Amino acid sequence: MSTKHAVWFRWVAIAEAVSWTGLLIGMLFKYVLSDNELGVKIFGPIHGGLFIAYVITVLVVRGPLRWSWPLTLVALAASIPPLFTWLFEICAERTGRIDVGRSAAVPSRAEANSTAA
Repeated sequence: MSTKHAVWFRWVAIAEAVSWTGLLIGMLFKYVLSDNELGVKIFGPIHGGLFIAYVITVLVVRGPLRWSWPLTLVALAASIPPLFTWLFEICAERTGRIDVGRSAAVPSRAEANSTAA
């Protein structure tokens, strides 16, 4: 499993969820609290770009992370409801579908002395 791909997926999934949050707050101000659309003007394009980045990232990392097509479709569907990309990332990590490399940075003695490539 590619830790590099898992870390990249994680960052994009969280960024997409955070941008959703910003857009939702902007929409709250625009439509409920004040008619100020500055938040939507700022977070709308940011979220749109991160949404596209998330979809592309899912399609790029599915192979290296060995995701099945059903799991890939779930990851893509997670981009629709607010904050589900982050929820999917948490579930994927807990179930071993991504490994963000939280192990020790120093290799074990066996790994350091291994001649296998």
